[in-house]
Amino acid sequence: MKPGCEASLLNAIERGTLGKGSVAEGEYLRNMSEARLCKEGDVRWVEVCYCPTPLQEEQPYWEQFLELTKVQDAHDRRRCRDFNGSEPWACCDCDCTEKLERRLEITGSPFLESLRPST
Repeated sequence: MKPGCEASLLNAIERGTLGKGSVAEGEYLRNMSEARLCKEGDVRWVEVCYCPTPLQEEQPYWEQFLELTKVQDAHDRRRCRDFNGSEPWACCDCDCTEKLERRLEITGSPFLESLRPST
């Protein structure tokens, strides 16, 4: 998190405006609902991405709130059916991220909880 951006990010999530204007705006909200806060203070999530470079289109939206320290593909892009052109939009129903999502579910704690003020 960028210092002082927690309330702004939570507001954008709760109002549904996170990523507004992006072709992937609904994905942003899904990402944050599943994001995990890890022991190291990192926020991690798995995103389905159709860009030739991961987060190519989304990066400016995320960088309003977060410092992106590591972005990586789920697997070798050459094997991605969407990326190699053998099946356009294949990522919609691809299982390449399932294993990562299952592993992430048991990591750290829900990120959204960390954004909400404790009462």
